[in-house]
Amino acid sequence: MAVSKATFLILALKLAGKLPLRGAQLIGRLLGTLGWVFNSTSRKVTEINLRICFPDLPESRRRDLARSSLRHTGQTLMEIPLMWEWPVEDCLGLIREIEGEELLAEAKKDGRGLLLLAPHLGNWELTGLYFSSRYRMAALYSPPHIREFEDYMIQVRGRMGSELVRGDRRGLARLIGLLREGEVAGILPDQSPRGKGNAYAPFFGMEVRTMTLVTKLLQKSGAKPLTVFAQRIKDGQGFRLVIRECEPGISDPDPVIATTALNKSIESVVREVPEQYQWEYKRFRHRPTGLPHPYKPGRVCK
Repeated sequence: MAVSKATFLILALKLAGKLPLRGAQLIGRLLGTLGWVFNSTSRKVTEINLRICFPDLPESRRRDLARSSLRHTGQTLMEIPLMWEWPVEDCLGLIREIEGEELLAEAKKDGRGLLLLAPHLGNWELTGLYFSSRYRMAALYSPPHIREFEDYMIQVRGRMGSELVRGDRRGLARLIGLLREGEVAGILPDQSPRGKGNAYAPFFGMEVRTMTLVTKLLQKSGAKPLTVFAQRIKDGQGFRLVIRECEPGISDPDPVIATTALNKSIESVVREVPEQYQWEYKRFRHRPTGLPHPYKPGRVCK
């Protein structure tokens, strides 16, 4: 059963991968609009998150931002098959502008490793493809439940030689080793981590559990961190790759100072194009014990 499900999913991605960018984005905007009209769970979570993060924004503007976010998330969803199925040269050709490229040269000139922090902002698949085309690179990933689909995902994401490693002890050791050798690693830094060993730090003013993995990688490798994202340009014109410095303190021995700097780095780029952030994700579900649960009215976090 799992094989047939994987086969169907891969076939659907291959078919969607034949679309032009404008066509894929049009379908994505339609999907996002339907999610808004039918008051989907994604809409509800988005509205909760935006109330937390932009409390001073007028209600009408927050509503517009929520609707726009759903449409952009729909576009991201429909762009993934293109990034996985198009020839690499065609994908990279969608990048019309690169801002902050001098930061890459500065970071690499002394032979240090480079840790790229790519939040769920814009088209992160294109971001990964660009850097894997320029550097020897490894990226951390969470394996899907369907093994056959995992094989496909590793194949398409690794077309330019990018190495995908799991978030287990062996995978983390591999990332540290590559960074110590002066290579490049990528990580999605805005996920809600489970288990112990993490810290609570403010994100848009709310204390939330935050991964300490980024700090550990930096401390053990001496790598340089940069925040990166591919901003969607309107009317199907392509993307603008943006590279930013991280906040100071991100590798501080104090986990609260370090995770606060990490969240501030993410928050800074999200504020640049908030409509292109994946607000449909329950980022605030893990808060300190006893505090109100944002997504479950009347309940507290455990």
